[in-house]
Amino acid sequence: MSFSQNKNQSQDSLNRQKSYRFKKFISFYKPYKLLFTADVSCASITALVSLALPLCIRYITSEVLSSGVAEAAPLIFRTVGVMLGLIIVQTVCGVFFDYKGHAMGGMMERDMREELFRHCQRLPVSFFDKEKTGTLMSRITADLLNLAETCHHGPENLLIYLVSFIGAFIILFRIDARLTLVIFTLMPLMILYTIFFQGRLRRVYRESREKIANLNARLEDTFAGVRVVKSFTNEKLEDEKFRKANEAFYRGRTNIYRNEAFYYSVMDYFFVSLVIAGVIAAGAILISRSFLSAPDLIVFLLYIGYLTTPLTRVAQMVGMFQDGFAGFNRFMDVMDLEPEVFLPVPSETIKVDESSEADKISEAKEKTLPDFRGRLEFVNVSFRYGEKLENVLENISLDIQPGESVALVGSSGAGKTTLCSLIPRFYELTAGKILLDGSDISGMTLETLRQNIGIVAQDVYLFNGTVSENIRYGKP
Repeated sequence: MSFSQNKNQSQDSLNRQKSYRFKKFISFYKPYKLLFTADVSCASITALVSLALPLCIRYITSEVLSSGVAEAAPLIFRTVGVMLGLIIVQTVCGVFFDYKGHAMGGMMERDMREELFRHCQRLPVSFFDKEKTGTLMSRITADLLNLAETCHHGPENLLIYLVSFIGAFIILFRIDARLTLVIFTLMPLMILYTIFFQGRLRRVYRESREKIANLNARLEDTFAGVRVVKSFTNEKLEDEKFRKANEAFYRGRTNIYRNEAFYYSVMDYFFVSLVIAGVIAAGAILISRSFLSAPDLIVFLLYIGYLTTPLTRVAQMVGMFQDGFAGFNRFMDVMDLEPEVFLPVPSETIKVDESSEADKISEAKEKTLPDFRGRLEFVNVSFRYGEKLENVLENISLDIQPGESVALVGSSGAGKTTLCSLIPRFYELTAGKILLDGSDISGMTLETLRQNIGIVAQDVYLFNGTVSENIRYGKP
């Protein structure tokens, strides 16, 4: 196969993965589609109302005030009444989408966190041997928190900015096309500046996420091994390790602050001011030649923000989307891992349909006799922790009778704990088989197998709670 074919296949696989993950992301909106519809509708209404308010001002300044003092007062009061009504509608819609939109994002975050936790519970022990607890905690907490903000603010802001930009352009073009074109001659500079900083901000946001994950992992290592640290009086060594991780995170955040300052400040203070100055200069010329009225120039100045704000906030939205989808990709990196197969496993792996897994497990349990006598046989058992690693155990055969006590003796690292870990299938065999009362344990459900095995761990872990709750943990 040629290099180009490999590259095309790799790209196709990547595209399929992106499509699958996008569909998975959208699926989290489905339980809340009515709330989502109401949320984006309210966001659209607030954008439309904000566009209507300057038109009311234009009506007062250009139409009402020119109609004469006697007729002006009633028209002004009626127009102000309409504005007040619009403001109330805008406020109600704003409160709704700000509150309920955040609530929707929080519910989606809750659903994702529960799904990720359930999936982690069903991953094999080998996954936790390789993955740091601090990194996992960062995925379950910080990453999903950022994702919730994206789920909520992303569609809202995108819709508000889109409605504001298009609506303002149409209104201004209808008032005076020449002055509108003056604004748009300056916008390419803003767009180019935005494109330049978009890539830089995306990169520094990604680096910052990686550094906070490293910082969490450093914390987890130190606190989990605090007894070892104190035993060797290595507090200063851990201080230095943490200082380096913390300094790297600080530099990452500083890099974000620097790029944000150069982007937002230049956009807000330079480009927007430049647009305003250009509109005032061009508007003054048009007024002097009677092509434009002063009220229309005031309206133009009021609408400039509706055109420039979407551009100045594009990078912020890109950063938010990058932050959120990076968190979602890290979420999916774990979700895509194959869980432990709780069903009986023959020689080949079974892919479980999650929707019917509980039913299949129940059926499998009925076929598995739970009344074990306790004869345990290892038949030519071999095991290695990875495909490219050497065997830790090789051709081990044992026959342990019911009621018999057997001690495994050997130096540290000889494989005693590994051998015991194969019995409850914390790891799957590389070769050979293990029989329990003559039945291959790979043909039993994990639930049935592990419920009939008592384990006293070498390193005892106490769960958060009372002593009584820890004692009863096996049978609550």
